[in-house]
Amino acid sequence: MTDLANDLLRGASAAAAFLGVQPRTIYHLVEIGQLPCIRKGSRTLFFRKSELEAAFRSEAA
Repeated sequence: MTDLANDLLRGASAAAAFLGVQPRTIYHLVEIGQLPCIRKGSRTLFFRKSELEAAFRSEAA
């Protein structure tokens, strides 16, 4: 089990940097439901590194 504090990324920019893509790509994938995120309020997005890796691993397969 992964430690949540080390697994959590705050914001699309952090997720984009982690994955090596543009932030707009992150927003688009969230909008169409292909990237899991946790919404806090209306503006803040949080991403789990483990879920991002799993989502992109399944796309590559």
